[in-house]
Amino acid sequence: MITGGGISGERMEPPPLPNVSEIGFYLEQAGVGLGREEMQRVFLALKQLMESQALLHCRLWGKVLGTGSSYIVAEAEYREGEEEEEKSSEEVTEEEEREAEAEENEMYRLPQSTYKPLPAVPKEDLGTGANKCVYYVCTEPGLPWVKLPSVSPAQITAARQIRKFFTGRLDTPVVSYPPFPGNEAQYLRAQIARISAGTQVSPQGFFQAGKEEGDEEEEAARDSFEGIPVSKLAESLSTWVHHVQHVLQQGRCTWVNLAVKTGEDSEEGEAEEKEELDELEPEVGPPLYTPLSEDAEMFNVPPWTSKMSSTLTSQHAVAVQRSNLWPGAYAYACGKKFENIYVGWGLKYSGKGYSPAVPPLPQKEYPSGPEITEALDPSLEEEQVLKEALEEQRAAQEEMEDIDDEDDEEEDD
Repeated sequence: MITGGGISGERMEPPPLPNVSEIGFYLEQAGVGLGREEMQRVFLALKQLMESQALLHCRLWGKVLGTGSSYIVAEAEYREGEEEEEKSSEEVTEEEEREAEAEENEMYRLPQSTYKPLPAVPKEDLGTGANKCVYYVCTEPGLPWVKLPSVSPAQITAARQIRKFFTGRLDTPVVSYPPFPGNEAQYLRAQIARISAGTQVSPQGFFQAGKEEGDEEEEAARDSFEGIPVSKLAESLSTWVHHVQHVLQQGRCTWVNLAVKTGEDSEEGEAEEKEELDELEPEVGPPLYTPLSEDAEMFNVPPWTSKMSSTLTSQHAVAVQRSNLWPGAYAYACGKKFENIYVGWGLKYSGKGYSPAVPPLPQKEYPSGPEITEALDPSLEEEQVLKEALEEQRAAQEEMEDIDDEDDEEEDD
């Protein structure tokens, strides 16, 4: 868990609630923040959230702006034993629909469909990948906090293809193309996962690769971290690293092979599965703690902008990183202290203008032609006229044949 408090040379546990006033002071130097009054109200709201939910650690993730109202977002650690509470309403609805469909087919004895949809990418477990942390939101400090649901790969994939402003109401349906599987609460959670994966950064060396947070070795590594000079942090992007896992195109942080089938399949299916496994290549993203200098540009725009909060009093300045791909994401570092925050509309930079996806052409139900299209029945008068025309045509044809026969006889003579 990332906290905004400093780490002294002595061994100490990270505070459960960071010093929001101190974070606000450094954010003011970076040129971003919510203001002293609102930061103090947010601090009291976070304290209330920790006491009501019995959280171990909690931090201010940021503020997502909306057209009606904005969301204050708090990030908390996942606690064991929350699996029972996390059964989503979508899964319950799907189960009820399948049961109702089975009952209807049994009642009316309808033919069973042989169509098999594509396998859905499974959701990552709580406490891992994109669902590593738990997020709570409220529209105003002091109002009740609402826990956001866990995110699924389908929601992350759909969120990458659309751009929608938030309204400030979690139950608002997301009307878009391609359709988004959920309401604004799921869309907000998907955007939080994308923003965290792309903008949560820290000074190089604060975290150690191959060690999970919370271990004694990891805490010892934090205690031994001496910090990087502010001037060096502001000059070089290689002194900053990503400490949140990258989200793959599959919508997960860890790739899963969808070609794996259950043991109920036949031997032929297993043989086909082996062939598919040989053809599939697992998707690999950038490893954890990748330097910011390796981030790719988009639309000829550098991914990050570095600066010092003050060039006149550099001894008291802080190093600031501003994300250009996710406008509103900032990170600052000073000695052994650093913090990440996001204050924006929750939308990624899309270049000069955004063009929504064009819907596909409607599929034709059947080919149209004279041999297929059914004609109208003719009336009695039309049938009589047609019959006379056919008789005249037949008589003319017989007359032509007689003339040809006479010509052939004359040639033979």
